[in-house]
Amino acid sequence: MKQTKITFWVSTVLIAGFMIVSSFGGAINQPEAVNFIVGLGFPAYFVPFISIAKILGSIALLMPGYYRIKEWAYAGLMFDMVGATYAVTAKAGPSGIMFGMMAVLIAVTLVSYFSWHKMYRRG
Repeated sequence: MKQTKITFWVSTVLIAGFMIVSSFGGAINQPEAVNFIVGLGFPAYFVPFISIAKILGSIALLMPGYYRIKEWAYAGLMFDMVGATYAVTAKAGPSGIMFGMMAVLIAVTLVSYFSWHKMYRRG
């Protein structure tokens, strides 16, 4: 149980930290962040929405309890990462570095999710 708890907290802090840092520019409408996401084909009004949703989802992962909210946060962050991977690949073509980075982030999120379920398995 102790190993599972360590795995959960390390992976969760890593993914939540990355999501918060990566969405900060969009949340404050920083031109570089907005231009990057608009360049992928998304509308400008989408940038603050998705950025704030990522921050709220990351906070939900770090908060104890709130089982159902945490499930939705994991789902939302996974949709965001898979959608971002698809958008970048569709726009720029398959780039080994970007695809590899997204694969690592998705893997860390899955480690966090499954270790959380292992810790709080009901039954």
